[in-house]
Amino acid sequence: MLTRLLDIFGDLRVICEKLLVPMPKANDIGSLSLLAEKNAEAYPSNVALVSDEETETWAGLNQRANCVAQILRSQGVQKGNTVALLMENRSEFVVQVLALNKLGAISALINTNLTKQSLVHCINVVESKKIIFGEELLDSVDEIKANLSLESPNDFIFVPDKKTMDCPNWAFLSESKKQKEDTVEPVNSSGVTIGSTAFYIFTSGTTGLPKAANVSHRRFLLAAGMSAKYLLRIKEKDRMYNCLPLYHGTGLMIGLGAAVTVGASSVLKRKLSVSQFWGDIRKTNSTCFVYIGEFIRYLMATEPTSMDKDNGIKSVVGNGLRPDIWAEFKERFNIDRVGEFYGASEGNGGFANVFNKDCTVGLPTAPSKIISYDVEEDQIIRGDDGFCEEMPEGSAGLLVIEVTEKSQFEGYTNAEATEKKIIRDVFKKGDSYFNSGDLMKTVNVGFGYFQPHFQFIDRIGDTFRWKGENVSTNEVGEIINRTPEIEFTNVYGVEIPGTEGKAGMAAVVLKKGLVESDIVLSKLFANANENLPIYARPVFVRILKDLPTTSTHKMQKNKLKQEAFNIYEISETVIVKKPGQHEYSRLDSDFYSMIMEGKAGF
Repeated sequence: MLTRLLDIFGDLRVICEKLLVPMPKANDIGSLSLLAEKNAEAYPSNVALVSDEETETWAGLNQRANCVAQILRSQGVQKGNTVALLMENRSEFVVQVLALNKLGAISALINTNLTKQSLVHCINVVESKKIIFGEELLDSVDEIKANLSLESPNDFIFVPDKKTMDCPNWAFLSESKKQKEDTVEPVNSSGVTIGSTAFYIFTSGTTGLPKAANVSHRRFLLAAGMSAKYLLRIKEKDRMYNCLPLYHGTGLMIGLGAAVTVGASSVLKRKLSVSQFWGDIRKTNSTCFVYIGEFIRYLMATEPTSMDKDNGIKSVVGNGLRPDIWAEFKERFNIDRVGEFYGASEGNGGFANVFNKDCTVGLPTAPSKIISYDVEEDQIIRGDDGFCEEMPEGSAGLLVIEVTEKSQFEGYTNAEATEKKIIRDVFKKGDSYFNSGDLMKTVNVGFGYFQPHFQFIDRIGDTFRWKGENVSTNEVGEIINRTPEIEFTNVYGVEIPGTEGKAGMAAVVLKKGLVESDIVLSKLFANANENLPIYARPVFVRILKDLPTTSTHKMQKNKLKQEAFNIYEISETVIVKKPGQHEYSRLDSDFYSMIMEGKAGF
């Protein structure tokens, strides 16, 4: 009863703040590093970070960030400069981000799975002045350094990890833990305004190579504050377990940012280990964690134990938790509060389940509508008057978020890509909305709360989500088309029973005169494995004689999507990459049955 009363008071606070707290202005002072500086003053000896390598206090973290900021400043990094950061989840990642924040520089957060062309593109497209990279990514940087617009050695900053490899002669060594012992002048964040750009977070988008989404300090602080104060409702004595990559918005803003907002500790893990997860939670005394729906499914797939409810977790925050396992997850692991949210790195608004209602992403943070959309034709439906039609309650449609003074679309570094995400003249002449690219619907959560609440349905168009990552079909297709033996490729997402999102599938046509052979297919797979991150590599490949196209010569995906990998409906060869295997094999009836029964292990 007491818990419920506290929840009600918390809900009332949320309502009051939603109505009364003014929107921060662009010239206000604020940043992640300023929050860390305040924590260093208020809780100097409290633990800020816990990782496999070390434990660091708020005072120590701030001092290390000061050291790195001084070094970067001495090397010419100034306010507004972009510095690429390529590093796994560890304390040094946070140190580098805080140092760049202090200088008013922009951190370009690079996906650690990227290699070769995609990696070069991300570093160069944002005009990075330098790259800070971890020892664990040395080989990836070494391979592409000649293709970067950077000078050796000072533009390449090497940060040790396990110390199994020395700093190369073409890079500059940076060790914040050793350097913090030196006396340095503090570098404060008092000159950093919230309207300026804090990060570039890369998104696959719907076409071509990754695009850099602008993330201002304001958007970062609003997302982090929402996560900490309203979704998780945590304080400085809490501990946030975070095994999501910090180069993504969820791990960075919703996870790390939430902890820093209230002075809570962050437990950083490089990746999810299902077998060690609950043991780590107990060992580190974590009280909350950040998730994506995919890893909740992994946790639910483990054998129940008598210890399941004894874990210390009070609340969780994330996105993608499936409605069909929502209640079971809360019950099995004794989770009281699920702070499900929805948002895109480049979006101008989102949704937050601040009232802890089941199976919903909650309330919109900006004016949002669901409009009529033709999924088969992959296009927005407009009426005879040229305007869009809003869908009735409970009906699925395309989510669009209005662009206003309070919900500005910060967009990408590329102006053309930014314009493509905006829909104009939606309900009246002159209005503009951000195209989310997602299907959603409204749901009724009961009397007494703001209505409507929203529920995520699926992604549309040329992007699908797999293993918690957005995959651009065009980007994957472009890579596969570089295989000399391939004439055409059509990439799309297909559903696998019992999994989150959609797995990648490629329909390919071989060059004229070539026939299917193990040699041809091995070259295709080698190209995909070498140039695509793991999550973007097609799980299935279908060999076609011709690619189906529309009357306007556009590649036709609908029939391919419907047939998917169903070997009983299609006559062509289908290849599959089985979980745990590094090569592909032909899909047979036995393994197809395992897939359809949810027993294949995807």
